[in-house]
Amino acid sequence: MATDIFEILRLNKQQILQLWLQNQQTDTEFSDNFNTADELRAQSAEFVDLLLSTLNENNIHDFSSPDLEPLIDYVSSLTISRARQGFSPRETATYIFTLKDSLLKVLSDQISGDLSQLYQATIQISRFVDNIGIQSFETFITGREEVISQQSDEMAELSTPVIRVWNGILAMPIIGTLDSARTQVVMENLLQGIVDTGSSIAILDISGVPAVDSLVAQHLIKTVNATRLMGAECIISGIRPEIAQTVVHLGIDLSQMITKATLESALKFAFNSLQLEVRRIQKDKVI
Repeated sequence: MATDIFEILRLNKQQILQLWLQNQQTDTEFSDNFNTADELRAQSAEFVDLLLSTLNENNIHDFSSPDLEPLIDYVSSLTISRARQGFSPRETATYIFTLKDSLLKVLSDQISGDLSQLYQATIQISRFVDNIGIQSFETFITGREEVISQQSDEMAELSTPVIRVWNGILAMPIIGTLDSARTQVVMENLLQGIVDTGSSIAILDISGVPAVDSLVAQHLIKTVNATRLMGAECIISGIRPEIAQTVVHLGIDLSQMITKATLESALKFAFNSLQLEVRRIQKDKVI
């Protein structure tokens, strides 16, 4: 690809920008965007400046070239910024691909007399801008996965709260399925709660666990053992009849664990273990 192609693009930078802005205004993908005209023009001008100042005959063939890092970083930050504004990945990709139309239009006008050179220039510019679009999609997907992962971690934290129900007694209600990852969160939160409060009894209430199989039982046993290593006793409450039948049917040995049918029963056991007594106060009747 001839070197003067890049010089042609740089000399016609303002025309490229103007054509790009016109394409954005006429394209239906931009009918509901959130940028003002000034913001869109400033953003587009910065993009064109960086693209034309970075692009040369060497890196146009190698999108992984180190000197393209500023451009790639800009595309990534642009994608994240537009995603936060509410743009879809399709809208951002269309925004980038309309730039290709402007670049090719300028090249077509300037070197129309050399069809071979125009063909080669069109192929190279098209591939390069397509790579920019792909980079935008990859950034969006990576960003979305990070957000989903963060939200999953936050939900796991919120779904496994440690509650101090009495001095020396902690309770953790578990709702939903227990898997290896969630068991780790349960164990970490419970052990940290024991350390923070100095509690000697922890109650795991599994009333909200839909089913208990051998894997869930193993997770519970590990949690109980870890709690005992911390010098505390762990009580499993919420053993419903169907769960009891399943445990027996599967031949799971929970005989080394303290289990109770309800949270109330677990609390009574905990009070007795700590030699505490809760009594109803009888008020004297007024004669």
